[in-house]
Amino acid sequence: MESWVIRTIKKEDNQSVAKLIRSVFDEMEIPKVGTAYEDPYLDLMFEEYNKPQSVYYVVENEGQIVGCAGIAPLENGDPKICELQKMYFLPQTRGLGIGSKMMEQCLDQARIFGFEKCYIETMPFMHAAQKLYKKSGFEYLDGPMGCTGHSSCPVWMLKDL
Repeated sequence: MESWVIRTIKKEDNQSVAKLIRSVFDEMEIPKVGTAYEDPYLDLMFEEYNKPQSVYYVVENEGQIVGCAGIAPLENGDPKICELQKMYFLPQTRGLGIGSKMMEQCLDQARIFGFEKCYIETMPFMHAAQKLYKKSGFEYLDGPMGCTGHSSCPVWMLKDL
């Protein structure tokens, strides 16, 4: 994994990104209902993030997409709050510090977009992800923000940018 690079998504990445996200859902037995798995644009990530104040990154290693994450305005929320969205990595990518680099890239871009806070939703059993979020300055909330449609994600966190 020494030749990995973080870059913005391209249209030709759509299929690989959707496959990666679905494979992580299957691997971790994440509920498919009420989560990102059901998002209607999962197969059209380039198009979905080709909007104002939105960006989606992929981690590429030797021509293969091995991780991804994005920033977008929080759906039906305060316009000064963004959401860190669809951050997933294949097993061989985890534990190498790539998640921290991806987090840094996303949060830097959120600041450039002018956001003041960043929100994230996750699953209670995703301990490694929560550890990364806490290390990055996210704090737990008592309830959800905005209206993401992800009713099966009962862990909510927020970070001041």
